[in-house]
Parts: sequence; structure tokens; C-alpha cells
Amino acid sequence: MGAEEALGQALRESLWVSLQVMGPPLIAVLVVGLLVSLLQALTQIQEATLAFLPKLAVAALVMLLLGPFSIGAMRGWTEALFDRAVAIGGSP
Repeated sequence: MGAEEALGQALRESLWVSLQVMGPPLIAVLVVGLLVSLLQALTQIQEATLAFLPKLAVAALVMLLLGPFSIGAMRGWTEALFDRAVAIGGSP
């Protein structure tokens, strides 16, 4: 495998891992933000903290629950990346 192929594969894997790690919290925050916006539109309550605090709490909860998975995914990707860098560079 050439250096260009390895770089392309590493880039694809990094995008996939970032999607796996940050996708669920972003989707959860999007859903909560939509629900809070709907609630604010229905009740005409325009409080800034009402929009911010639920999203913050849901993001923290999702990241807390998915923490072990996220760390495992990032660790596996990092180990594979370092192994690939050693394989490309070779040993002296």
C-alpha cells in the first residue's frame, strides 16, 4: 500500500470515527432543540436559558452514557493509525 492510499484510508477512517463519536450527541441536541423551539412557539415563552439548558443536559448525558464506546473507538483508530505510520515509515 502506497503512502497516498494509506493517507486516504486514514482520512476516511478519521471521518467515520468522528461521525461515530459525535453523531449521537449532535442528533440528540438537534432533537431536543427542535422540541424546545416547538414548545417556545406554542407557549410564546422566549427565555434563552430554556433553549440552552436542556440541550446542554442532554448532550452531557449522551456523552456520559456513550463515553466508553467513544474512548474505545478513538483508541482503536489511534492504534491503527500509529501502526500504519510505522508500516509506511519502516524501521531504521
